[in-house]
Amino acid sequence: MGIAFFSFVVIFLLVGSGGMLLFYRQAMLQRISDVVSSNPRRTDLLGTIQQTGSSIGGMMEHLDRMVPKSEAEKSVVEKRLVRAGYREDSAIKVFYGAKVLTPLALCLLSIVTGFASYSPFFAYAASLGVGFILPDFWLGRRIAARQKKIRRGLPDALDFLVICIEAGLSIDQALARTAEELSEAQPAISDELDVVVLEQRAGRPRSEAWKQFAERTDVDTVRVLTTVLIQAEQLGTSISKTLRVHSESLRTLRRQQVEEAAAKTSIKLVFPLVLFIFPSLFLVVLGPELIIMSESFSTYFPH
Repeated sequence: MGIAFFSFVVIFLLVGSGGMLLFYRQAMLQRISDVVSSNPRRTDLLGTIQQTGSSIGGMMEHLDRMVPKSEAEKSVVEKRLVRAGYREDSAIKVFYGAKVLTPLALCLLSIVTGFASYSPFFAYAASLGVGFILPDFWLGRRIAARQKKIRRGLPDALDFLVICIEAGLSIDQALARTAEELSEAQPAISDELDVVVLEQRAGRPRSEAWKQFAERTDVDTVRVLTTVLIQAEQLGTSISKTLRVHSESLRTLRRQQVEEAAAKTSIKLVFPLVLFIFPSLFLVVLGPELIIMSESFSTYFPH
């Protein structure tokens, strides 16, 4: 069992290191270059890291070609990766490479643990199937987590927008300032607002940029916000008042969701009470009485 755990940890670290090198390679190279720029003797280290990253990227590209896929499927996967926060060109290659590496890693783990010796066909089939689906499951979890962060950070972003607009900034300037100020507290919503600012600076109309924001995040509250902002711009109403009312409605909605979850707690507790707690109570309370009754019956009614 210890060997199996050690093998799993090694495989996880290898796959994780490859993903880190691919997703954050530019940031890592920038930091390393800042460190080694003062010492020319260490420039070989930077070249070695670049070669390692390029070799891993080439390996992922070859693995990516092994998975059969259509253009429609690639488009759907790219949208999902963007919703999870991965906008790099290499993200889709890493994803499809993981769909090849993960089944192989699970097959190797089943061999190391000895699970494949009991039923080889079932072990390999389960490893291949689970390993192929596992990256999709992981990506879905990442999307849900990021959407949750966006929902939580949206009221704060709206409040900051209201403050900036009432201070005299335009909606575009307020959006850029909000994205800058919330980069530490709410990185998910800040990243999406940065994309909206960049799209507007590139010449895309404001309404189209907001629609792309809603489509990119696929969050219901963002879609409602986009509709409200477009209508406010078309009708000429006050954007600050609109944002303030929408922020208050979002907080009211969050409070209602918390109250609903609290109300469901009593119903959800019925199943563990019936399955686990009540049998234990019956055993503790009635167990001694049953022992006494059995002893009494054996005394008064001997065989």
